[in-house]
Amino acid sequence: MAKATIQYVCSSCGAKAPQLLGRCPVCGEWGTYEEEVIEKGRGVEVSRSRNLGSNLPQRLQDVVATNEMRIDMCNGELNRVLGGGLVPGSLVLLGGEPGIGKSTLALQVLMQMGERKTFYASGEESAKQLKLRAERLAGNAENLYISAETSLERILEQVKELEPEIVVIDSIQTVGTDAIEASIGSLSQVRECAARILDFAKTRNIPFIIIGHINKEGSLAGPKVLEHIVDTVLQFEGDQQYMYRILRAQKNRFGSTSELGIYEMRQDGLREVTNPSELLLSTSREGLSGIAIAAAVEGVRPFLIEVQALVSSAAYGTPQRSSTGFDGRRLNMLLAVLEKRVGFKLLQKDVFLNIAGGLRVQDPAIDLAVLAAVLSSNMDIALDPSTCLCGEVGLAGEIRSVNRIEQRIAEAQKLGFKRIMIPAEQKIDCKRFTIEIVPVKRVTDAFRLLIKGN
Repeated sequence: MAKATIQYVCSSCGAKAPQLLGRCPVCGEWGTYEEEVIEKGRGVEVSRSRNLGSNLPQRLQDVVATNEMRIDMCNGELNRVLGGGLVPGSLVLLGGEPGIGKSTLALQVLMQMGERKTFYASGEESAKQLKLRAERLAGNAENLYISAETSLERILEQVKELEPEIVVIDSIQTVGTDAIEASIGSLSQVRECAARILDFAKTRNIPFIIIGHINKEGSLAGPKVLEHIVDTVLQFEGDQQYMYRILRAQKNRFGSTSELGIYEMRQDGLREVTNPSELLLSTSREGLSGIAIAAAVEGVRPFLIEVQALVSSAAYGTPQRSSTGFDGRRLNMLLAVLEKRVGFKLLQKDVFLNIAGGLRVQDPAIDLAVLAAVLSSNMDIALDPSTCLCGEVGLAGEIRSVNRIEQRIAEAQKLGFKRIMIPAEQKIDCKRFTIEIVPVKRVTDAFRLLIKGN
């Protein structure tokens, strides 16, 4: 028998140590070292020895590059995030909070692909539980095969017999292999199972979607090498108190990582949100102060979001600065610009900022809308509901140019807005649009026009 040895691995960065450490010397995290059992002559090294004879060196100019064939997932949002569809032989890792809808999304997508033979292996639910969920989703399950199995060897044998076009494993933390004498869900089990699934997917040219748990910090649980093994890492996020879910690509070897998909959680499953602007904007904002509309872009998709701000006198000695869906440090920077360049004193006032709909936006083009919402709440003056704002704010109070400005203007015009403020240095053809385009150079110019319009 192979002699087993024990080492300790950091679950945050993957650093190894011969003994248990309280703090990782590489990444500096505390309490992240976990025990891992290693058997010499077995494990990951054996599973990665596929097609060694065919991997001969060749000149780069002799390699024939062809477009990857993609499988249509019958889901426009998922296709967009994947880069146009699922690539055969690829390995996709889907992670997210417990109860956010990862299993629902995977099962619903397989049921939408009714003409293709698909396989769903679950180590968390029984066959009856999967049946009840499928009935709630009300899809086409004619060519969908399920299995409540936790042994990786038996799952791969079932895949060999069925020869499906897509395989989903839910989840990687509940699957174990006999090649490792460690408990299911341990670092060594997760790493070995992922390596064997990757080897099987590349050899058989079958795409796999594996669902992964996340830890309390919000990152994917398990060894860091898990994210390096897979081809694509998808993050399914959203507040469970809201109906919207966001699908982001944190890593994608076959597409862009700047795309996102938006879903609405309903009783009968997840519904694709093809036009998020109409759902994220409330219709009863007229006459309310502290509300500004921003034209944002995520990936290549433009949409309008509602920025809400509340400014009130500080009840205690230290004023509060709180933001939901927006970077708190950037909010502090914008408040400093508002005080230094515009002259509004907010040192003794609480400032609360919220991006309506539960979204988290990182686009710097909403800076101008954030300051406008804060100004509106501080002066208790409602802004024109037919005006949209777009522009990045610099430390000198200047409004800097943003990307995809024409797509932002077109989205505002499509939703019926009458006016949009953009950076003055943007060069566009105004004759193409019927909406009034107002170029502004500085924050003070924008505020003067906003207040004058009211």
